[in-house]
Amino acid sequence: MFQDITLEELRSLRARKKITVIDVRSPSEYVESTLPDSLNIPLFDDQERAEIGTLYKQTSVQAAKERGLEVVSAKLPAFIKEFGEIEGDKVVFCWRGGMRSRTTATVLSLMDIHAYRLVGGFKAYRKWVLDELENYDFKPKSYVIHGNTGTGKTSLLHRLKALGHPVLDLEGMAGHRGSIFGEIGLRANNQKTFDSLLLEELNTLEQSPYVLFEAESKRIGKVVMPPFMAQQKERAIQIWIDMPIESRVRQILEDYQPEQFKDQYISAFLSIKSRIHIPVAAEIERHLKADQFGEAVALLLEHYYDPRYDYTSTQYEDSERVCFKVNNLDEAEAAVVSYLANQTHSLT
Repeated sequence: MFQDITLEELRSLRARKKITVIDVRSPSEYVESTLPDSLNIPLFDDQERAEIGTLYKQTSVQAAKERGLEVVSAKLPAFIKEFGEIEGDKVVFCWRGGMRSRTTATVLSLMDIHAYRLVGGFKAYRKWVLDELENYDFKPKSYVIHGNTGTGKTSLLHRLKALGHPVLDLEGMAGHRGSIFGEIGLRANNQKTFDSLLLEELNTLEQSPYVLFEAESKRIGKVVMPPFMAQQKERAIQIWIDMPIESRVRQILEDYQPEQFKDQYISAFLSIKSRIHIPVAAEIERHLKADQFGEAVALLLEHYYDPRYDYTSTQYEDSERVCFKVNNLDEAEAAVVSYLANQTHSLT
């Protein structure tokens, strides 16, 4: 027979050994949000789930159960085989730890495939995430990376992480670069997914002496940061990267690849066109349509992004800050690495 475990027990198991967490909800539920690093082996696909749900509401519970049994019976051999091919311990969950996960765990146990069932399912996990974020105590010292659009702040964080520095990539968790063009070429995450990814990363880094992250606004694409992150940003040491506009244009072209998403970038530009002086806006649009992306980006930086960032920078005048004037991302990386090494040395 299968064994029920709580979320706390699951986290303890995952900390001690490899365990595969399997979401048996429908594909659309899984895509919307799930436990980090879980697999999806749905008991019902989206169409089947909708059909059974309709029977449950409009006919009877018994009719829904009978149709569910009919659907599951037809796919049972392939369903069991998919679980059997996964080595090691397994945990299954559904929305509330109800029929779908109980049915899955029961069937697997009959075939001598042991699987735990998560009590409370995804609903319990989501409640835990919200409770933890509401009361989170951020302990590591914080360094926040600032810089005008195009200084490669996210790329800099990726480089620092590769070197072993503790980093929170907030834009990566949001699936958004934090600008009007930020979602193009990416898959933006919803609030549930962002919250889960953020909490998991925070728990991973909670023993770190310091953490680096980018100076994001409260909203990043479709998601909103929890209040404690904004507070942490304000009390952090501010690292400013000052880079020439020519280098920033090159970095933007590398990061955003406008030649691959031309129509989407033009459409996004039209949503802010009215905020830019009319002759300049017309010139930017002309450059975009003519595939002259470098010229368009330079004008956007000069007449739209830089003035907005200059205004934002005044909010940090009373904070501890350090500025590095560099020519490119390589120099920015070297400067920050050297600075952090000196900071670490001074604390020992």
